[in-house]
Amino acid sequence: MASGGEGDFLVEAAIYLGAAAVAVPIFNRMKLGSILGFLSAGVVIGPFGLNLLDQEEGVFHVAELGVVLFLFLVGLEISLARLWTLRRDIFGLGAAQMVVTAAAIYVAVTAFGLLDRPAAAAVAASALAFSSTAFALQFMRDRGELNEPYGKRAFPVLLFQDLAVVPLLAALPFLAGGAEAGAGAGWADAAKGVGVIIGVVAVSRFGLDPALRYVASSGSREAFAATALFVVSGVAAAVAWAGLSMALGAFLAGVLLAESAYRHQIQTDLEPFRGLLLGLFFISIGMRLDLGAIAAAWPLVIGAAVALMVVKCGILTILARLFGADRPEALKTGAVLSQGGEFAFVVFTLGAETALFESRDATIMSAIVTLSMAATPFAMMLASRFAGGSEADISADGLDAPPSGRGHVIIAGFGRMGQIISQILLSAGFDVTAIDSDPKHIQNAERFGFKVYYGDASRLDVLLTAGAEDAQAVILTMDEPGAVNHAVESLRARAPNAVIMAVAHDRTHEMDLRPLGPTYVVRETLESSLCLAREALRIVNTPDGLIDDFIEQFRARDRERLFAQMDYGPEAGMDLLHRDFETDKSSTQTS
Repeated sequence: MASGGEGDFLVEAAIYLGAAAVAVPIFNRMKLGSILGFLSAGVVIGPFGLNLLDQEEGVFHVAELGVVLFLFLVGLEISLARLWTLRRDIFGLGAAQMVVTAAAIYVAVTAFGLLDRPAAAAVAASALAFSSTAFALQFMRDRGELNEPYGKRAFPVLLFQDLAVVPLLAALPFLAGGAEAGAGAGWADAAKGVGVIIGVVAVSRFGLDPALRYVASSGSREAFAATALFVVSGVAAAVAWAGLSMALGAFLAGVLLAESAYRHQIQTDLEPFRGLLLGLFFISIGMRLDLGAIAAAWPLVIGAAVALMVVKCGILTILARLFGADRPEALKTGAVLSQGGEFAFVVFTLGAETALFESRDATIMSAIVTLSMAATPFAMMLASRFAGGSEADISADGLDAPPSGRGHVIIAGFGRMGQIISQILLSAGFDVTAIDSDPKHIQNAERFGFKVYYGDASRLDVLLTAGAEDAQAVILTMDEPGAVNHAVESLRARAPNAVIMAVAHDRTHEMDLRPLGPTYVVRETLESSLCLAREALRIVNTPDGLIDDFIEQFRARDRERLFAQMDYGPEAGMDLLHRDFETDKSSTQTS
């Protein structure tokens, strides 16, 4: 029996992975995005398609962790300072979108008599006003447009919607009606939710950094990844226990860790889990698309989905224009947020459980939301066509730009050399992202006001998470020669035009390093030795005109010998070690 269960699990896992492996590349080739591929795969293998799986409900609950991880990683990219910067769009544009859209949908629902009870109509209208944070952000990320002007305009709206989930879920017991005991329980649940949120803030603010520092000091990548997953799942479980959105709690924890020194490593370790589980989430949504219900009421489902997208896109386009967006930016903002959101599924499920909705109504509304998600790529195509102009012509608001506007440089390894290089670049007005794998270096840097992130910079994914592909330069000063070599080789293969500057531990390391293709290499002790030799020549009364000449002759011979050793072995060019410098007598006499 056990073996049969294990066999069933492996068969179902193979079906999931196979469906994604087939559908996603097809939809990406058609430039429709990976999410639509996941949704389509879910429809095909689900109970209303080929019916290849038996446990779709359990799968949906597991897949929700993908949304949780996604919003946690989004939170990691948003500092509290940036949230304050975005406050106008969050509480202005975001709040206006929710209120106006929910009111418009409520009027339409009651006018057409789609829901009998006013409370049910109000909850449905509020749920349909939400857009899909996971869908919209992943869609923009797939297209490389997350930092485009319309992407930066859409994000605060999505953030406000995530915040608005809390009062809506807390209000469901009241709107569903019931005895006074139910109302009291509703207030108790609301108080419990507030208490848990405060607890998450306190623990994240004061407890996570020391815990992560302790785990990082062990040097175990596996333990650090496990701790990061524990943080996310623990926060999600605590918030879910309070009856609130797991995703909102995870987002909040991410925001509180955004300034942590361990941010980049956490992002790198969780990214593979996020992508896989988020894909599973959208497959499970596709599996819930009841083709029979759609067929029975197809004019209502299709018409309502189109109407929902038109209303949401129109309202948000107008509001975005009122908040300063130009026409292309406003239209794309409206289009990318025109779909229903994943939180609507949660609201409809809870509404059906509390008898606020009939089961058929919840199914129809879920189908409307799913169809609107599937139609979003087509809405973006239309928006891009009607918007006209080019995003390149639109000035960005500079939220993520370096303070000086001079460029972004990554320094991997914050030891003796990394500290000096960082000080010079920061004083010259450059934005520096420093990474080090030693928690002691990070603590010491913080004592002197430097921000250093924890991460293993020999790993390509850590460098990419820190922005290596977009950096002006990547400077590698790690102590371990193998780590430097691996970083140069992997980054050069990924970004052929990247400026990679590396410090070689010694002469042998430089010989190994140069064939890997760094832009510039310097040996760790070379320049300091030349500086000391220069001063020694001056003290022993060497004519000033010869000092620079001797140093340059040494550089030329050293380079010549290095290349000879790379070609013929370590003993090549040995004669250059014992040859006297050539002197210019005229320069000696004039000096």
